[in-house]
Amino acid sequence: MVLVGTWRDGLFVIADEEPHQELANHSIGALVSDGRGGALAIVDERSLCHRAPDGVWRTMARAEVNLACCVALGDVIYAGTDDARVLRLGADGSIEPLPGFDAVDGRDTWYAGAALIDGKLVGPPLGIRSITATPDVLLANVHVGGIPRSDNGGVTWQPTIDIDSDVHEVRAHPSRSDIVVAAAAVGLCISRDAGVTWKIEQEGLHASYCSAVALTGDDILVAASSDHFAAQGRIYRRRLDGDGALVALSGGFPSWIDGIADTHCISAEGSAVAIADRAGNLYLSGDCAHSWSRRAGGLPSPSAVLMV
Repeated sequence: MVLVGTWRDGLFVIADEEPHQELANHSIGALVSDGRGGALAIVDERSLCHRAPDGVWRTMARAEVNLACCVALGDVIYAGTDDARVLRLGADGSIEPLPGFDAVDGRDTWYAGAALIDGKLVGPPLGIRSITATPDVLLANVHVGGIPRSDNGGVTWQPTIDIDSDVHEVRAHPSRSDIVVAAAAVGLCISRDAGVTWKIEQEGLHASYCSAVALTGDDILVAASSDHFAAQGRIYRRRLDGDGALVALSGGFPSWIDGIADTHCISAEGSAVAIADRAGNLYLSGDCAHSWSRRAGGLPSPSAVLMV
């Protein structure tokens, strides 16, 4: 089963039958696994919601600021905000800010991403674009502010990677706690020490601007394009271990996708992978991204995909 969140039209559930819509007319800003077969979602910007495996939704908490992403670490849920804060969900449904994140070294040098389009300066706010976790480490991708890292449950944070790397998504390996990968404007970023240090790779990419990343089997998948507003993009893979150039996906996957695959729009669970492009095309693989089929087209403005 694949869940596809959209910016304005709720969630689409795609299994063997026709896509089924839930939460129509609501926005889904992020969509992640709860670690138990269900999903966590940011709904209408300020509600942290849970979808049970049977499709039942409940609101876990409401924030006073816009939420951008979330992650479950055991029984604890962390959320990132549009104003570059990290919050923790309390057992009573309260959302508590983590003051240590506000004190991370270099915070005063962070800045909002922006681009000049048709003479107007546009772009997302300074915020937490994605957040991920190993069993021992939290990593929050600030746009634009690098990837602050915490190894004590968010009490204190340390900066990692140059902030001008312009990171768009960070993901921890599901079973190897030393491996973290990130998609950034400078290319694919790989850490082999749980996010302390990073290596940037570009070999094989047609353009360095990377917007989404995931891990499946022994491979990394990453989306690349000329820029955030590009008319087409390409998805690449490379082996996680060893060296080697990135190679465009094949096996029935299109040479070019319609627009980019944005942050949260590549999802892998075991050998199953889902990718959604900006035009609402959904591609699925059941063999670690070696062969592909187009499962849906024309979905409304995808914001996130999740294999469950």
